[in-house]
Amino acid sequence: MECKFWGTRGSIAVPGKDTTVYGGNTTCLEITLESGRKVIIDAGTGIRALGEHLLAQEKRVDILLLLTHIHWDHVLGVLFFRPIFEPASKISIDGFPTCMRGLTSIFATKRGDGFFPVKFEDLKAQIQYLDTLRHGPMDVDGVIIDTVPLHHPQGGYGFRFREGKKSLVFITDNELTEDVWKGRHPDDYVEFCKDVDILIHDAQFTPEEVGERRGWGHSDYGAALELAQKAYVKRLILFHHDPSRTDQKLASIEAKCRDLAAGNNSQIEVVAAREGTQFPL
Repeated sequence: MECKFWGTRGSIAVPGKDTTVYGGNTTCLEITLESGRKVIIDAGTGIRALGEHLLAQEKRVDILLLLTHIHWDHVLGVLFFRPIFEPASKISIDGFPTCMRGLTSIFATKRGDGFFPVKFEDLKAQIQYLDTLRHGPMDVDGVIIDTVPLHHPQGGYGFRFREGKKSLVFITDNELTEDVWKGRHPDDYVEFCKDVDILIHDAQFTPEEVGERRGWGHSDYGAALELAQKAYVKRLILFHHDPSRTDQKLASIEAKCRDLAAGNNSQIEVVAAREGTQFPL
């Protein structure tokens, strides 16, 4: 399994000279399975560049697109994902149950005077909604994909991938706190993440900020680290960076989280997600 970040930012894209290291595009992760099958998580603005890359590499784009939820920063990039306009492209979609409603509604609608000039039904690609994950785990070329509900406004899914003895969990837009809906207690996430090799988790806020932002559906890096430690995760990747974070600020947060782990005598590896970074599992 090979992973690559195409978008690491939360809330809104922030391109510019202060976000060149960790990235300014919103959520998009490419996972290449051992079979060669491509699984894409979320269609934030980062998916635009991924689409150009796929078309340059492949004669026929064939992907599985998984959507955590349908907030703007996780779906808006699909409007500029060029494979959806190509007749040879095959795009299978699954994820949170509202994912297809979210994707279709951002194309031409009767609201206002229309927000986009192309209608969903006019797209050329072969687009199929699988509707599998809400009923249980999905098997993709021998890789088992499972879900966990997110503690986030309007809900969402986190994903766990198991390929042989290797495992990865992706949980973004998730508020780790004791006051939660059923099935979304920190202990539930500990169980879901137990012994995984890599945990990619929302760490939009600092511990100093999160108190004023309760109910927003995001975590601080301290809470993400605590989850990773309790679940005996080998590597924690801080994700969904706040749009206000410059590269300098994110480097500081990364260092503080590492120091916190060291102070807890933890051997866990801590890094902040960087757009363009590719890593094997």
